[in-house]
Amino acid sequence: MKEYLKKVKGFWVSDTSFPALLVMLIFTVFILPVIIEYQNDATFFLNFMLILLFFIGIFSAKEKAYIILTGVLLVTHISLRLIRFGDNPFDFYLLERIVAILNLIALIVVNILLLFRDNEVNFYRIIGSINVYLLVAMIGAFGFEIIHLSTGKSIIGEDVSLEGMDVDFGEYIYYSLTCISTLGFGDIFPANFSAKMLSTFLSALGILYPAVVIAKLVSYASKENT
Repeated sequence: MKEYLKKVKGFWVSDTSFPALLVMLIFTVFILPVIIEYQNDATFFLNFMLILLFFIGIFSAKEKAYIILTGVLLVTHISLRLIRFGDNPFDFYLLERIVAILNLIALIVVNILLLFRDNEVNFYRIIGSINVYLLVAMIGAFGFEIIHLSTGKSIIGEDVSLEGMDVDFGEYIYYSLTCISTLGFGDIFPANFSAKMLSTFLSALGILYPAVVIAKLVSYASKENT
């Protein structure tokens, strides 16, 4: 078992892990919302994918501090989900979403450390930068959901109907992606000032992130050529 875990760890801290994570994120961000739209009980897959992503964060971390942090956040997240789906009257859905954002932030930090390690650039590192971009979009989605849970509203639109549960993930990730990509189709709007500021933040980040990452990767490539 120890040898197996060592091999798994070796894979997730290597560059070849970036495409595997990209496939998982594409499924979670682009395909899963469509499945949930037509089959509400498919939210099980959302819960499973989130736990799987956070579990990968533990294996992707190289520093002991990050391993402990991601481990604690994963255990907390699983505990909150077990409470929600268990046979008891307690429900900490808002706290669960806050912990999910903390997990995603930790996963982003771990991936950025892997992305820029050794001052090297290759095809896998470019894929890794896409992974971080999609993870930020997921943080935005949960951010809008937290605003909705806290204030009673966050985004509005002609065809937007929010239930305050996992089934709303499609609406949140769609709007988060339109903000971070600065597309702004105009079919969904922020419903209060908090949502407006988060929308603006995601749009600004969507412009600045590619510029900073591309500049960094180009500088690495220039050093290698020199």
